[in-house]
Amino acid sequence: MDKPQAKPQAATNPQPLLSLEQARAHMLAAVNCELINVDSVPLADLPGRILATDVVSSLNAPPADNSAMDGYAFNYAALGPSLDKPAEFILVGKALAGEPFVGSVQVGQCIRIMTGAELPKGCDTVVMQENVAADAATVRLEKAPKAQANVRYAGEDIKKGETLFSAGHRLGPVDIGLLATMGIAEVAVRPRLRVALFANGSELRAPGEELGAGEIYDSNRYFLGAMLRRLGCEVVDVGVIADDLEQLRAAYREADAAADVVITCGGASVGEADYTRQILAEQGDVGFWKVAIKPGKPFMFGHLANATFFGLPGNPMSALVTFYQLVLPVLEKMQGAEIAPALTLVARAGCDIRRNRNRLEFLRARLTRDDSGELLVTPDKQQSSGALSSFARSDCFILLEAGEQDLKQGERVGVQVFDAILR
Repeated sequence: MDKPQAKPQAATNPQPLLSLEQARAHMLAAVNCELINVDSVPLADLPGRILATDVVSSLNAPPADNSAMDGYAFNYAALGPSLDKPAEFILVGKALAGEPFVGSVQVGQCIRIMTGAELPKGCDTVVMQENVAADAATVRLEKAPKAQANVRYAGEDIKKGETLFSAGHRLGPVDIGLLATMGIAEVAVRPRLRVALFANGSELRAPGEELGAGEIYDSNRYFLGAMLRRLGCEVVDVGVIADDLEQLRAAYREADAAADVVITCGGASVGEADYTRQILAEQGDVGFWKVAIKPGKPFMFGHLANATFFGLPGNPMSALVTFYQLVLPVLEKMQGAEIAPALTLVARAGCDIRRNRNRLEFLRARLTRDDSGELLVTPDKQQSSGALSSFARSDCFILLEAGEQDLKQGERVGVQVFDAILR
């Protein structure tokens, strides 16, 4: 005969409902940069990686004075004080990118020069080829340029010794291109943060499986895994764990041994099969649970024996909002990354919006412009915490503070624009 399952243990001291700011501050104070080692990684493997040290340029960019145009290089002083008649120069050679003119150019002489070619000694100005009349021996200026026109000077873009990127910077495609431009083949980066991820729920099935009565497809692990990979994390997918206390205890131990961070979905509420607080108290400690936001109130933070723990609600939008608003900045700190706040704007409400009386609400919404060009924001018709479709139709969150007075159409409200992590 099977033994009855133990019921979750109630919290002995009910904790206060933390604000979003309080919860973030608590977590950021409770973690350090966990990644103290350094990996030396080549350019091709750098997208999304986080610099462990400053990157300093060892050369000037451009490395030498060079032409910004196809044309003719000469010394501007040769024009003299008057430009009443077109100046003429003797053509003495040419310079191509990678094939500089050898020697110096004397007063009254010029050379043919192409874009990117090094400016020879004796030249300080380039005239565009469209503004000259030239034959095999002479060049006549039909339109004189300004002094030092069309010249890119050594170090005008980047100077030798200049810091290109600071430690903590997350490298993107253009950053990697700049490293290549400066001749840097590899850089020191933080190792990837290992994050173990699993969903808790006997009703969950993998996409592609056939659903039985009362069953649903697991979506949380898939979008959370994708967001974690965009953050440069290494994801350890523990899978779906049924609502069984012993299976969950084993899953927590497995995840804790395999990763720096453990993230679960579901089991953080107050139902009879929600074991998260009990197991976390057994295997580590509960920092806090419940945050005054909607969706996402039953969010949990704490520590296991080895790993930092985040317990997300099971509803998809609740899991997404709590991950983005609460977990993401903590993961960035643990990676040693610069924490960049999401872009926020102010827009006018496109309709009346009912406020939640007690919690900050993240409403999925879409930005448009009215006839005068002013930003309008309108919440999606579907705000259920289980409806991912509304997120797919949206491009921002309305940041609706708690209060007694509803937001009226035309009133101004804060808006948080979806970034590359969400999209």
